[in-house]
Amino acid sequence: MVQQGTFITFEGPEGAGKTTVIMELYKRLKDGGHNVMMTREPGGIRIAEKIREVILDNRHQEMDAKTEALLYAAARRQHLAEKVIPALAEGSIILCDRFVDSSLAYQGYARGLGMDEVLSINEFAIGEMMPDLTVFFDIDPEVGLARISNNDTREQNRLDNESIQFHHKVYEGYQELILRYPNRIVTTDASLSEAEVTENVWKIICSQLIK
Repeated sequence: MVQQGTFITFEGPEGAGKTTVIMELYKRLKDGGHNVMMTREPGGIRIAEKIREVILDNRHQEMDAKTEALLYAAARRQHLAEKVIPALAEGSIILCDRFVDSSLAYQGYARGLGMDEVLSINEFAIGEMMPDLTVFFDIDPEVGLARISNNDTREQNRLDNESIQFHHKVYEGYQELILRYPNRIVTTDASLSEAEVTENVWKIICSQLIK
């Protein structure tokens, strides 16, 4: 059993399949007797979900890149303060769909604001709170976007509808982050079947964190 709170985040391009895998990991950990919580960014709590609606609304095409980055940081702060930090203090394993790396890849790299500049914004929001482990779901942007377009149950948001060039920049940004944080970020092949990806990620979590 995990004796202290553990913060695990999941990152990847749009359509990487993170959410489905996280739900299965949550079930396995719960069935194994672990104190576990599943959440997402932006969102997870009422205020952050409201900010999420503003950020991802397809009608908000005029949103400035810096505004976008600041809104993500604001949602992140409230989510941490209200939900994540208290759960970690209680010894929970947190499974979080996206965290600060998304801001660095999307706004810092793909939007051209600069990774260090966006990191600075987020350092004010999160302090020293960084994940114990981040799993990157590696998939070609075209494949991920095709999954979204073929999924009738998933509403396409403002970021889904960005150009393919933007999504390639996001992917490049993540590659930079993998080089920057090699001890924290572990990559898994998200082009495999759902079952295979789930098993591979489960092994990553068990080998690194579940003792």
